[in-house]
Amino acid sequence: MMDELLLSNDNKVIFLILDGLGDIPNPGFDLKTPLEAARKPNMDGLAAKRGVLGRIIPVGTGITPGSGPGHLSLFGYDPVTNEIGRGVLEVLGLNMDLRNGDLAARANFCTIREDVVTDRRAGRIPTEETERLCAMITASVKEVEGVEVIIKPGKSHRFAAIFRGAGLSDKLTDADPHKDNKPFAYTTAKAKGAELAARVVNDFIDRVRDLLKAEPVANGALLRGFSQKPDITPFTKKYRMKALAIATYPMYRGIAKVLGMDVKDEPGSYEEAVDILKKNYNDYQFFFFHVKETDVAGEDGNFEAKVKAIEDVDKFLPGISALDPQALIITGDHSTPCPLKGHSWHPVPLLIVTKTGETDGLTFHEKNCIVGSAGTIYSKELMSLALAHGGRLDKYGA
Repeated sequence: MMDELLLSNDNKVIFLILDGLGDIPNPGFDLKTPLEAARKPNMDGLAAKRGVLGRIIPVGTGITPGSGPGHLSLFGYDPVTNEIGRGVLEVLGLNMDLRNGDLAARANFCTIREDVVTDRRAGRIPTEETERLCAMITASVKEVEGVEVIIKPGKSHRFAAIFRGAGLSDKLTDADPHKDNKPFAYTTAKAKGAELAARVVNDFIDRVRDLLKAEPVANGALLRGFSQKPDITPFTKKYRMKALAIATYPMYRGIAKVLGMDVKDEPGSYEEAVDILKKNYNDYQFFFFHVKETDVAGEDGNFEAKVKAIEDVDKFLPGISALDPQALIITGDHSTPCPLKGHSWHPVPLLIVTKTGETDGLTFHEKNCIVGSAGTIYSKELMSLALAHGGRLDKYGA
């Protein structure tokens, strides 16, 4: 039905996504959320004068989503039927050459003490350190059991890996305990035919551990999100809109590339990101603008840092809102509550800045979003609502 209702016009729709935006009452901070505590006059002004509020559920009630499913849902793709692995998103975000049959993985350097992962992020070592370590590994580990190994550094402690060879399967468990102070984990085959891939990955992990055994902090690697190149309907074809993604982190550029959005060079700052938006504004109808720092602060359990990240967005928000899009959506892909130090199942606050004249007259935070007129919807329904507010959906029926 959506195809029949789509209108072709030049109306603009902007998605400003604050990764991990949602939160819960924080003990020690008057039971406020960072969004509630933040001083954000621009965001609150838009909400009170031109905004309707609501909440989105990324995947399903009570389900804690990863960033991949969370973003797929935002763009109207059912994350259950359109599963894209984190590895694919990471390698594409780093502009690696992913081919059919390749096995992709997202990776972290980590700290291991007596076979226990004491820090999954190796103290968030600087990117320069990751570049040095990746160069060391590349020089020593070029193939495993005849399978070519290609790695590339990302930001901070992150890197990505491609395993290239015949007969590889992505039906693997994560080689990652997912929590600090847990035993080091290897991958295992989840289906028949994945045994070769499991052996190759585990051999690679062991060789990396041996290479890095003298390193004081980053002395191991964790691999997860094993996946292969998917077949998915491009965003432009699905919605008849030319789309541009602006993101500083590789994974989110990877998501955009999987969906067929255009991706410009990585901006060095959010001010530069806003400039990219402005320079390309006349050439596109849909814009995905991603902010990562809210999620990082939530995972660190750092309430003050998450507040600051939201306030920093508020400072550059006028540069976006001044473009006067038909619809400006401000939300997150999932919640990352500071008390939980990780992703959660909680609904995500939603603000739709619209030209319809509607407004709930409320400032933007979780408590107000509960009573907002947009209600609580599934994330995969958000695109329909955004298109409607954006004047890009026709009437259904006579």
